[in-house]
Amino acid sequence: MTDLNVMGQKAAVAKYELQKATTEQKNNVLKKAAALLVEREDELLAANAKDIAVGEAAGMHPGLVDRLRLTSERIAGMAEGLLQIVELPDCIGEVLESFDRPNGLHIEKRRVPLGVIGIIYESRPNVTADAFGLCFKTGNAVILKGGRDAIHSNIAIAKVLREALKACGMTEDAVQLIEDTDRAVTAAFMKLNSYVDVLIPRGGAGLIRSVVENSTIPVIETGTGNCHVYVDKAADLDMAMEIIYNAKTQRIGVCNACESLVVHEDIKEAFLPKLAEKLREKNVEMRGDEAICAILPECVPATEEDYGTEYLDYILSMKTVGSVDEAIAHINKYNTKHSECIVTADAKVAEQFLNEVDAACVYVNASTRFTDGFEFGFGAEIGISTQKLHARGPMGLRELTSYKYTVEGNGQVRG
Repeated sequence: MTDLNVMGQKAAVAKYELQKATTEQKNNVLKKAAALLVEREDELLAANAKDIAVGEAAGMHPGLVDRLRLTSERIAGMAEGLLQIVELPDCIGEVLESFDRPNGLHIEKRRVPLGVIGIIYESRPNVTADAFGLCFKTGNAVILKGGRDAIHSNIAIAKVLREALKACGMTEDAVQLIEDTDRAVTAAFMKLNSYVDVLIPRGGAGLIRSVVENSTIPVIETGTGNCHVYVDKAADLDMAMEIIYNAKTQRIGVCNACESLVVHEDIKEAFLPKLAEKLREKNVEMRGDEAICAILPECVPATEEDYGTEYLDYILSMKTVGSVDEAIAHINKYNTKHSECIVTADAKVAEQFLNEVDAACVYVNASTRFTDGFEFGFGAEIGISTQKLHARGPMGLRELTSYKYTVEGNGQVRG
């Protein structure tokens, strides 16, 4: 069994070494890692093929196989994510606030690394590189615990990252991967609060719930995505159709895909048949309320459970409403605080939706698929935080930092 205490001790040493690293040193490592990922493409694809073969033999859902799969394009995307991080300003040491007290003390609030970050994630091997890049740029050591499904891929990627660190004269323990796939190791990792400062789960609802309920380490919760698109009565219906088609079908196995459609009753007859015809191109199964089933004969009656489900599949729940207030109430009841969209030409209705929908990202006339660190210009991302403390939405560099106060005086004592 993996000795987590030894890994924790190594990470604790590494975090202090990383705090001394210059921006140039950190960027050189990221550039080297990006180059090696592309250079070792064949090795990474061979390792990934082992994971894909095991997954398909076990009957893994196609959406999950897609999450797991590496391609030349996705490896190039991982490398590009690291290079984007190189171009981002190094926020460590940034002075957030500065002020002087009447007694002459000069106080500054400075951005600092969190320390040691633990990340537990499932399926997606690109997280291994993404997480390292963001943590490393912000001076954090990281311990990674990927899923059993992607173990060969993760080992191969972590090997490349550690090689880049070594080649640049930096501690390889800036990134460590727990290779033991035993669930008992994952459970023990959640208790490693002597060494790990923050734990971030990235995966399905079961993983996130397990981490939140069992961790003794402070958790930044990244949530599942039961994302909605609301088509208002003032919507451009062609625009709405394209947004829904993209948000639902462009990639089904991701947390920012649309899982539920809400339609104003005034436009249901004009809109739904056209939308259904478009969705048939991808064989999307539609599950709707009574009003929708009356218009679309192929529609399956929706259940209460449907409205709260993240399908990660070619399935879409559908609901009619009589007003934007009713749409907002429905979304706030069933959503996971991730990403929500309204399609409307009514600026007043759009503003109400933006203000009243409770989610990390709220869109007007754009696909929910843009909730992503890369798309937001953050480079790679650690995940999408759906909580409200410390970080919310796509988590980039600044979300992986804390701050400290520095206080300078000239002999002051408190009376």
